[in-house]
Amino acid sequence: MGDEGAVMETRDLILRKAVYEDWKSMYLNVWSRPETARYMVWRVTADEVGAKERIERTIAWQKTHDAWLVCVKDSGEAVGFGGVKRLGPDSWGETGIALGPEYVGRGYGRQVLLMMMKYCRSLGGREFFYSTRAANEASRALALCCGLVYGHSEQRIDPRNGEVYEAEIYRKDLRTVGG
Repeated sequence: MGDEGAVMETRDLILRKAVYEDWKSMYLNVWSRPETARYMVWRVTADEVGAKERIERTIAWQKTHDAWLVCVKDSGEAVGFGGVKRLGPDSWGETGIALGPEYVGRGYGRQVLLMMMKYCRSLGGREFFYSTRAANEASRALALCCGLVYGHSEQRIDPRNGEVYEAEIYRKDLRTVGG
């Protein structure tokens, strides 16, 4: 794991660790949104009590993992999350990127993914892996616009419902990432 207190900034965003007060914006913007959860491996949070419990789990998780909330720089509002993990001595992979539906299509996903790849490179990473469900066209477009190259597909099982889906795996040489 890298610097657990790392705060990273892009043109429009701040990636930072969660605090308890983020529960409401994460609930309203992300966790309560079925369209955001559709291609992820987490379930929608049904109410504010669940969101308060979820932010506590998120805070605990982020203490020991390279994972952050995505916040709009101008307002400070939490509108998504992203994370990475070390896969090997010099390889890293994303552990998920999610943005609330009102924040998709603004270039935020690109800013998050590029910043996370720069972060991995700063920790000695040489290659980065990104996976997406084959049906998730927006995620595939994000991978391609950030210079990742399709490698292969594999069958995976959705832990929420046991259904099989096709995952596409993309790769990028981190030595070509700026910063």
